[in-house]
Amino acid sequence: MNQIEAYNLLHQGALALSRAEEAGIRVDVDYLERKIKHLARQMEYYERKFKESKFYSRWEKFQGDEPNPNSTVQLREYLYTELGKKPPKETEKGFGSVDKESLTELNISELNMLLESRKLKKNMDYLLGFQREAIDGWLHPNFNLHLVKTYRSSSDHPNFQNIPKRDKEAMKLTRRALFPRPGHQILEVDYSGLEVRIAACYHKDPTMIKYLKEGFDMHGDMAVQLFKLDKYDSSNANHAYLRAATKNGFVFPQFYGDYFGNCAKYLACDWGKLPSGNFLYSQGVDVEPDRSLAKHLVGKGIRNYKDFTEHVKAIEEDFWGKRFRVYARWKERWWHDYQKKGYVDLYTGFRCRGMMGKNDAINYPIQGAAFHCLLWSLIQLDYFLYTYKWRSRIIGQIHDSIVLDVHPDEFFSLIAHIKKITTEDLPKAWDWIIIPLEVDFEYCEVDAPWSEKKELESTNGV
Repeated sequence: MNQIEAYNLLHQGALALSRAEEAGIRVDVDYLERKIKHLARQMEYYERKFKESKFYSRWEKFQGDEPNPNSTVQLREYLYTELGKKPPKETEKGFGSVDKESLTELNISELNMLLESRKLKKNMDYLLGFQREAIDGWLHPNFNLHLVKTYRSSSDHPNFQNIPKRDKEAMKLTRRALFPRPGHQILEVDYSGLEVRIAACYHKDPTMIKYLKEGFDMHGDMAVQLFKLDKYDSSNANHAYLRAATKNGFVFPQFYGDYFGNCAKYLACDWGKLPSGNFLYSQGVDVEPDRSLAKHLVGKGIRNYKDFTEHVKAIEEDFWGKRFRVYARWKERWWHDYQKKGYVDLYTGFRCRGMMGKNDAINYPIQGAAFHCLLWSLIQLDYFLYTYKWRSRIIGQIHDSIVLDVHPDEFFSLIAHIKKITTEDLPKAWDWIIIPLEVDFEYCEVDAPWSEKKELESTNGV
């Protein structure tokens, strides 16, 4: 693609997204008011109990003034100097960490109240944002195409792309306020593993292409290697959890330039619920109904966090040295080209220039081109809906997904048309796409809030 085609993509995309902004999404303002008051009462309760505790009184005496629980320095000095607690982990500068994971692992009741209050505050901020931006019971978020270096989109007033999704409690709390038009239902279509597929169009690693074209389970294979499973059982919920840990804690971080030390922490502490010291049999998530992760790993010769980190280091070397060595060589060539030219070109006709680190120079063209696949699809879908005067409307866009307000009579016909646009028409329009594209659908029942979305199990025959 050339720069004229790139401009046309942004121009048409801005028009399509402006119609999504105009359509808006219905918001339950009465729910917002009730829930905000409820959260405020909960926060007040936790803050009062915290300040009435002996923990706080001792902190106040140590500080010589009213302590600030949000001060990293004050909290660190109190916990690790005055109370003599052992830091669960350290910062890059060698200080005891007081991040959420560290405070959770310390498991001090007063700190747990503090963490709960912070969580409530964060959730209330989302609802306050909805309340502030609501106009006659509707939200009309902005979608921008001119603010992100990678030529991806952004959103504000409110930020539609930042509404909680992974935190189930926060997701239900916030999305419970958002509804389709009366008699309609919400549909979300998401490109499956889009950035991985677009990356393969750049580096053309044969192992990666085989995984993507033949449908082999890369994340399952890596879970076996990382967690020393005898085999991966997709019907085992515990194995499925470890696969998700592998995908989000190792595979994607590696693709985006992270290193084994951080990946070991993600896998062991964040996902596996293991300590950063010796492993005890009772610790960690379950691998099997009667076997914890710690017991399993110790049985495989990994006795502590240090052993696990060395294990992940060896797998990282195998990951790039053997499994995806063509991908690894492409990254080095791409970085060298950027250093020589001072810019990187996207397959979609855009150019990223200026100061970039190695990870940025490698990832920007992938992230940008992946979003442009989504944008192209959104443009075609918007044109179809307005040209043929369908009652369904696009109401938002979140990175690799499109959110629609759908009339029930159009539901299945719309799904069929979306599948055609996203997986058939796009690769024909852009011949540099050499990997099959896939989309997943989630939907809500008629008149149900966005919090009640569920997977559409099959679109075969649609």
